[in-house]
Amino acid sequence: MTGALLSPEPSTDWPALEEGLPPLSGREADIAAVMASDEPVFLPRTNLALANISAGFAIALHMHQPTIPAGATGELVNHLQYMFEHPYDGDNHNAGTFAYCYARLGDFIPELVANGCNPRVMLDYSGTLLWGLQQMDRHDILAKLRRLACDPAYQPYVEWLGTCWGHAVVPSTPVPDLKLHIRAWQHHFAALFGPEALSRVRGFSPPEMHLPNHPDVLYAFVKTLKDCGYRWLLVQEHTVESLDGHGLSQPHLPHRLVARNSQGEVVEIVALVKTQGSDTKLVGQMQPYWEAKTLGQVSLGSATVPPLVSQISDGENGGVMMNEFPSAFMRSWYEMRDSGGGRRGVVGFNGTEYLELLAAAGCGPESFPTCQAVGQSRLWAALGEATGPEAVAAAIATLRAEDGSFSMEGGSWTGDRSWVVGYDNVLDPMQRLSAQFHQTMARQSERGETLERQYRYRNALIHSLLLQTSCFRYWGQGTWTNYAEELYRRGQAILAHDFA
Repeated sequence: MTGALLSPEPSTDWPALEEGLPPLSGREADIAAVMASDEPVFLPRTNLALANISAGFAIALHMHQPTIPAGATGELVNHLQYMFEHPYDGDNHNAGTFAYCYARLGDFIPELVANGCNPRVMLDYSGTLLWGLQQMDRHDILAKLRRLACDPAYQPYVEWLGTCWGHAVVPSTPVPDLKLHIRAWQHHFAALFGPEALSRVRGFSPPEMHLPNHPDVLYAFVKTLKDCGYRWLLVQEHTVESLDGHGLSQPHLPHRLVARNSQGEVVEIVALVKTQGSDTKLVGQMQPYWEAKTLGQVSLGSATVPPLVSQISDGENGGVMMNEFPSAFMRSWYEMRDSGGGRRGVVGFNGTEYLELLAAAGCGPESFPTCQAVGQSRLWAALGEATGPEAVAAAIATLRAEDGSFSMEGGSWTGDRSWVVGYDNVLDPMQRLSAQFHQTMARQSERGETLERQYRYRNALIHSLLLQTSCFRYWGQGTWTNYAEELYRRGQAILAHDFA
């Protein structure tokens, strides 16, 4: 029955757990086939028309909890489970509230739709959180998420965004592992919600809004996204620049993110620009809606279109998101319903929906302004006509010698945090385990073994991906870096013992 809670497991053909681990690999050809379609996702079902809209906004909620080696007997558990089991440590008393936050859109969206509203929301759930909900048998939460992912009654209103399975910050993740993270998330999502639901996941939300600016890493990242079927990427405004090195003059329009590597090869992907810094108040108090009210239609190519205010926030962290967001979210959609039916004036969009409507109006990517990762204009100027990794490295060294603030670490939601400096005790093991993983699998492949569906492969893979989780650096030295060291030790032991 439409709107009824659905089983969290859509099909035995795509088991949601295999020997206790999520299926992060083994269906690469199936996943590629699912993501190969270039058919529109939202356009056949949208109830919006650009001509009726003065401006729009798009909000995304990012949900994440890491997996840690901290169960009762040292087993891998989700941090949310750890919070429930240790309620008197720090702010662990918020565990119940966090769990509700992960489920509540499954209540809000059906209520709004039933009352004649026209809501929109984009959802980004890390793979570690989805696995944690499975480990905790929180099928109540998973059923609500599946309702939003699978029930046709709610597909026009909710867009799921892809991400890195292990919440790895892209610029400091070993390049060969980027595709492993991205494909692992796609495997896991398809196992939980079905391949048809995965076929509608076309936007990508990078963990910590972290965008590489080293030319070769950015090129590899964008190429991997496109190879994996993604059509657009959410970027933080201050992590990109115009091709002449200035800030973006039209951040409320989609851009073409140009990625050029050290060999001069170029790949592009559409970028929606998240404006302003990281502040849960921006989404928690529905600021994008209010900002959109100050905007009007603008020229894009040969058309006049509504601009889009894009924002993403943690969906559970902080008092505003926990307590103020529900009333602000609901109130905004009711106000839009009463002022224009939710279809005229200022309205909400989902990212893919907005881009498909633009394309239908003759505004494809060729009409979008261009951008590149921040700092690249200076790099290209220093590089001149030279090419190759050595020339790029020399140009970077020259720029750093001239300006100590110049960095090729990439940019994230905040400009005051490095994900590299001071974390050699995490980054070095990350690099070593990744290299050991790839070397081990290359040797096994030479023997003619098909590895990706084997438990030992997935067990080794999951430890390598988990070690790259951003939390092991975000929270500083101590307990969290100790978790990383333990994951490294276990990953090494699995590779040495199970692949001898």
